[in-house]
Amino acid sequence: MKLVIGNKNYSSWSLRAWLLLKESEFDFEEIRIPLDTETSAAEMLNYSPAGRVPVLLLDDEAIWDTMAIAETVNDRWPEKSIWPQDPMARAHARAISAEMHSGFEALREAMPMNCRAMGRKVTLTDAVTADIDRIFDIWTDCYNRYQNRGDWLFGKFSATDAMYAPIVLRLRTYGINLPESASTYPRRLLESTAIQEWLAESESETEVIKREETGQ
Repeated sequence: MKLVIGNKNYSSWSLRAWLLLKESEFDFEEIRIPLDTETSAAEMLNYSPAGRVPVLLLDDEAIWDTMAIAETVNDRWPEKSIWPQDPMARAHARAISAEMHSGFEALREAMPMNCRAMGRKVTLTDAVTADIDRIFDIWTDCYNRYQNRGDWLFGKFSATDAMYAPIVLRLRTYGINLPESASTYPRRLLESTAIQEWLAESESETEVIKREETGQ
């Protein structure tokens, strides 16, 4: 198993697939392609016709898109419980994961993932605030429903935690305060050994992507 990713400081979609495999205790080879260079596009096309990361390489097949990676891993290794076992919880997990996959455009645009930019501030427009409030509602609802099962969104770690992980890092970077009802999952995520590894390695990267640096 190999996983092709981009810069750990900037690539939110890479983090999702990487964290899913790490927390699920898969043994995989990491192939890192720095983004936004003269050769990035060509290098990514070597692994996927979509020309984007992440890409899971499994049995000489390329699986791109984070949700497709999650479903492939779930189908191949059901014992890993990538999704919650309870059917209704599983449906709930897939619904809010799909919502993250396709939504929250205002937040993504205003608050690009940048692990090294601690303390950076942005203007919280009505659209960005609405996105943040919706995320807090999702986390609070999960806490109210599943807190007796553990500290991840659905008690045990699942693909949904990987989908929302970059949002936690964005809120951390831009100093957004969390209500207590929405703080259990972010706190658990930041305590994760895998996330601590990701953050340490993002700090050691030397590449700078100016379009991902607010104000440049």
